[in-house]
Amino acid sequence: MLTCKDCKGDNIIKNGFVREKQRYKCKDCGLNFIEGDARINEKIIAKKAMCLIFHSLGKVSYNKLADIFDTWPSLVYRWVVEAGAKQAKQDVSGEIKQIERDEIGNFIEKRCANWSSKPLTVASGELWPGCSAVVILQHSDSSTTK
Repeated sequence: MLTCKDCKGDNIIKNGFVREKQRYKCKDCGLNFIEGDARINEKIIAKKAMCLIFHSLGKVSYNKLADIFDTWPSLVYRWVVEAGAKQAKQDVSGEIKQIERDEIGNFIEKRCANWSSKPLTVASGELWPGCSAVVILQHSDSSTTK
């Protein structure tokens, strides 16, 4: 049985021909569609997947991704927003604790020019299974810790 691509309803009627294919209209939501719409091909799916991987890995702008994948920045933006909307909201669980400079100082000292021996606040947690996140904050001169 034919169902609507948007609302998944089965209240469908024929609504003419488009590109020599039968067009259908959903009486529930008003969507016009054709069965077996073949406008999405394997190359576009692969391009979209690679674009999302590169975007999730780091600081790549939409314009740069569009240049790499020979598409438009607005399309890259829509892909990212669409993928983000499909993700379920995850609660970040973890403990917040304070660590001393000696435990992580060598790691950060190589990356920060103005590193000092002030205490750090570390929040770590698992965003989703297999993906952990650690946030390290250095206290400012005006902050106090207990």
